[in-house]
Amino acid sequence: MIPVFDGHNDFLQRVVASGPQVWTQGDGTGHLDLPRARAGGLVGGFFAIWIPAPHGPNDAAAVALMENPPFAMPLPDQIPYAEALPHAFAQASALKALERTGTLDIVTTARGLRDTVAAGRIAAIMHMEGAEAIPDMDALHLWHAAGLRSLGPVWSRPTAYGHGVPFAFPSSPDTGDGLTPAGKTLVRECNALRIMLDLSHLNETGFNDLAALSDAPLVASHSCVHAISESSRNLTERQLRMIADSRGLVGLNFASSFLREDGRRLPLEGFDTMLRHLDHLLGILGEDGVALGSDFDGALMPRDLPDAAALPALLDAMAAHGYGETLIRKIASENWIGLLERTWGE
Repeated sequence: MIPVFDGHNDFLQRVVASGPQVWTQGDGTGHLDLPRARAGGLVGGFFAIWIPAPHGPNDAAAVALMENPPFAMPLPDQIPYAEALPHAFAQASALKALERTGTLDIVTTARGLRDTVAAGRIAAIMHMEGAEAIPDMDALHLWHAAGLRSLGPVWSRPTAYGHGVPFAFPSSPDTGDGLTPAGKTLVRECNALRIMLDLSHLNETGFNDLAALSDAPLVASHSCVHAISESSRNLTERQLRMIADSRGLVGLNFASSFLREDGRRLPLEGFDTMLRHLDHLLGILGEDGVALGSDFDGALMPRDLPDAAALPALLDAMAAHGYGETLIRKIASENWIGLLERTWGE
């Protein structure tokens, strides 16, 4: 089985709600757990710490709106640090609890990642999606000491560091102001600590600011192609070329609404549209710049890719499409590991 390393999941909220047994045993819900990870060949991924929004894209009213574009949802309000921190601590603690099961390691180096995979455990990267729980650079250093190695300055709302894109279709990602002065400081400090910076959810002006400041490869962990699906969350040709020029990477998001040409929040049928996105990404980023970023447990999955156990079906579709095994292995896991080596060092 070809191993898969995944660029994004929101599984930790389920662990907070149900305990670590939801990982080891599964409960029949969601997209991810250890039995389904093993069935799908998943060897690791980015486990996101994310602060729930009072109203979000999975609410019933938002789902109804997103099923029938055009739509333009307003950005949620910024979440204060005092409200964000307990959620972030609970999810970080949940990831530590998974590590204590002996089935998963929180990895902080590329060499450690490879060692964990070789030992047959899941390699988990502690990622933070939206920096509401980081009020200053001293706190960033504390999170780094706790294992944080990947950070998105924003989710789809404002933070002290910048502005996310709203959920909108059709829409450009050019939706507002760029990084704040604190955001620019955050970029420099993440570079110094070798924390990977994630561009997914950041608006275009913020993307430009981060790209101008960062000395690391540019990364969008779970994004799709704007030229195919005109969602505000997707990357334009210019953004893709900037990522390519930095020797960066894009992880293809499995969220149906970001893949579908019509932008509807309905399950995608078949793999043809996903393959169109992959072909487009490969044409700009090359064989070393494309990977997977599922958004498991955070988005509506395609009908034929309902959870982690179905990952081999996507790889089989790549093979049937004409991708050779070397390229499939790169997209499935090797490109993420190579990107982390370029970002973190050995």
